[in-house]
Amino acid sequence: MNRILSTQLPEHAGQTVTLAGWVHRRRLLKSVGFLVLRDRAGLAQVVAAPPALAAFPEETVVLVTGVATVNPAAPGGVEVAGPTIVALTDPAQPPPFDLYRPELAAALPTLLDHAPVALRHPRLSALHRLSARAVAGFRQALDALDFIEIHTPKLVASATESGANVFGIDYFGRPAYLAQSPQFYKQMMVGVFERVYEVGPVFRAEPHDTVRHLAQYTSLDAELGFITDHREVMAVVRSVVAGMLDGTGVEVPAEIPAIHFADAMDLLGADEPDLAPAHERWLGEWAVREYGSELLFVTGYPMVKRPFYTHPEPGRPGYSNSFDLLFRGMEIVTGGQRLHRYGDYVSALHGQDLAPYEAYLQAFRHGMPPHGGFALGRERFVARLTGAANVRQTTLFPRDLHRLSP
Repeated sequence: MNRILSTQLPEHAGQTVTLAGWVHRRRLLKSVGFLVLRDRAGLAQVVAAPPALAAFPEETVVLVTGVATVNPAAPGGVEVAGPTIVALTDPAQPPPFDLYRPELAAALPTLLDHAPVALRHPRLSALHRLSARAVAGFRQALDALDFIEIHTPKLVASATESGANVFGIDYFGRPAYLAQSPQFYKQMMVGVFERVYEVGPVFRAEPHDTVRHLAQYTSLDAELGFITDHREVMAVVRSVVAGMLDGTGVEVPAEIPAIHFADAMDLLGADEPDLAPAHERWLGEWAVREYGSELLFVTGYPMVKRPFYTHPEPGRPGYSNSFDLLFRGMEIVTGGQRLHRYGDYVSALHGQDLAPYEAYLQAFRHGMPPHGGFALGRERFVARLTGAANVRQTTLFPRDLHRLSP
């Protein structure tokens, strides 16, 4: 379609232009009417006699041709005058909320029920534009470090990765599962490419009904070989997070501060095998006070709370060479060093039947380098960055205990 975008109007002042988009709002006064057109770039004001605008209710898709005319009061300082307006759809039915208002006056369930329309609101769509830029930053940071993007199966034969519940399906008469993560596959591919990453969906059939959990989310995963320990993985995480936060105003220290889990428990006056959300919030505030950093690594989580493939901490076998990254008092990244010797896996599985793990362990029989990696949840990351109170606000079409549509 031969059109310009709303933000390009100032470049065409005095010229005849064509725009296309949605009718964002109409204001029909006695002698003049204003139509605000919304496209992917922003808003443009169209001025015409009220009768010319009456047939185009809000959210109707229109094609507008007119003269770009300077008006300091218009968005961008230029409006479209003397227009010819053609509807590209039937007159739109009104949505259950006013999209032209600065804030949507509707509860979150209503917005989610009507997501295809609600997401047109500039503030809601801006969250997902920011999400797209964050994913681009993730890819760019890892591409610069010579990682290769891979795409692994989301249908798997065994539900053996961790204690998380899985979604079972009928796979041509055989049991199968939706993948909890690409963990096994990205480790296998370290034996091929040395450095790999993936952006893709993961599925967790865990009965959580909180503001931070989803049954399906987008995981940003990376794995790298020929490392000494988990600290080299943490350095990659720092580069990745800096890339994802580039341009947002959040400062990423040259070296993100870190605290060992045991020391964190001492500070908290607690004795737990994992950090509770309240612990994470306290440590986040502590990191700001002590280091001026909104980011904090917690390292050395107890082995009892880490998957079987996690490498124990040398000299302290009750702890692990693993870490979480807290951002503004919430965990957004989990990672660590993995076991890489076949014999260590046999020991770690404590006499379990190895058959369900056969495809995975095959790589370790044939030689795998010391390696480690991490995973980051896109929706939770964007929620922490934007201050969204619920991770569903940063998810296009959330899937949780109660929602399977739209």
